[in-house]
Amino acid sequence: MSKVLLVHAKGGPPLGHILSRAAARSQVHLLALSALPPSVAGSAARLCASVETPADAERANLVSLIVSRARAVGAEAVLTFSEYAVVAVAEACEELGLAGAGSASALARDKRLMRRTWQEHGLPQPEFRPVATEADLHAATEALTFPLLLKAAWSAGSTAHQIIRSPHEASDAWSRSREVMAESAQLGYAELHVAEAQADFVVEEIVTGLATDWFDEPGWGDYVSVEGVVADGVFHPVCLSGRMPTVEPFTERAGITPALLPPEAQERVVALAREAVDALGLSNCGTHTEIKLGADGRMWLIETAARLGGAMTVPQIEEVFHLDLVGMLVDHLLGRPVDWPQQARTPAQASGAAGSLVVLAVDGSGEAWQDLRVWDFPVVSAGVPLSRGSELSVVTESSLADGSVVPVYDPAAGANTMAALCLLSAADPRTVLRDFEALVDALPRVLPAALPEGAAI
Repeated sequence: MSKVLLVHAKGGPPLGHILSRAAARSQVHLLALSALPPSVAGSAARLCASVETPADAERANLVSLIVSRARAVGAEAVLTFSEYAVVAVAEACEELGLAGAGSASALARDKRLMRRTWQEHGLPQPEFRPVATEADLHAATEALTFPLLLKAAWSAGSTAHQIIRSPHEASDAWSRSREVMAESAQLGYAELHVAEAQADFVVEEIVTGLATDWFDEPGWGDYVSVEGVVADGVFHPVCLSGRMPTVEPFTERAGITPALLPPEAQERVVALAREAVDALGLSNCGTHTEIKLGADGRMWLIETAARLGGAMTVPQIEEVFHLDLVGMLVDHLLGRPVDWPQQARTPAQASGAAGSLVVLAVDGSGEAWQDLRVWDFPVVSAGVPLSRGSELSVVTESSLADGSVVPVYDPAAGANTMAALCLLSAADPRTVLRDFEALVDALPRVLPAALPEGAAI
């Protein structure tokens, strides 16, 4: 049986989903750079031929560690689904002579390089400036038009995003973003290969989206993502995922598959995603491209990742379009023939719809909850009425245990302050959107109030 080395780190699709699909196609050897979720540890031991957790000292040269482990197990393919390990795995594959994202992988990771590449190709995106120091940021505020968004160049999940509305806010934004990046690194949400990546930032103008020019009903966010795969340098779009509006500054609340765009609009979005991916020059990897939607058909590129979409995007695609992207990617990296989509799947081709909701302590209007609540999925499941036929579940490995206090939402920390991740299956995308709106409205009402510290139970 063919052997695969799977490099696990924070982020990406649920590890349990990845392991079950990869193990069905190959013998899996797991290199765990992050602790395995408790709910997955048992299945990992059962599904994997080996599970290696390297000591901190071994991670000093991550590429060498991956190469050494791949050779030790005789791996014929090496892959990761984590944003934070993409570059290291791509470089290891280059050294091993195996199929991978390729030498251009950093262009799909470092937002400064990504934007510069798209600028060279004349692709639509916000005006930007790379930022390495506070002085750089102040200089950028003089050249760009407010409001601005400060981003960590190597972050994910909207971590360390800060909106700057005037010059006098720049210093505080700089300090807070750097502080959040340091906190994220302690939690394991940080680039694993590139030294000093926490110090790299980009600041850009905030473009104005307008979802109502693209969707026929209210409630949708003003951006979509194009999920796809690059196989031997050729981009294959798979489908589009829609969103609910983000929580300030730009924290994602929910992703819905498929996005309910009209056919002509979907074709235009996919065409821009193709240009964006092609410009980056990737070789063999999943892709996840986010595009902002504006008035009069305008679009702007937000970012592209050289890996499949995170959270529940991959399981949603499998449920709705019956495409096992994990298994297909494993097959391709092993040199087996794969029937990749030639065109993005449309809502008309979907079997129902699915969505994932990030539970944040923020109501539907974007305001923080008035008091602390305790996460309790059985209470949510029993207390929030959903549409007929809709099914709600919790992603255990991505959620706090029942009885945990829901963290206060921190705009700068983004998804780091999430309490849980829920999956909803429904008849169509509209139903997913409406059920999610009902859930968001109901959560601060149905979840138990947290007891004051020191109070008797």
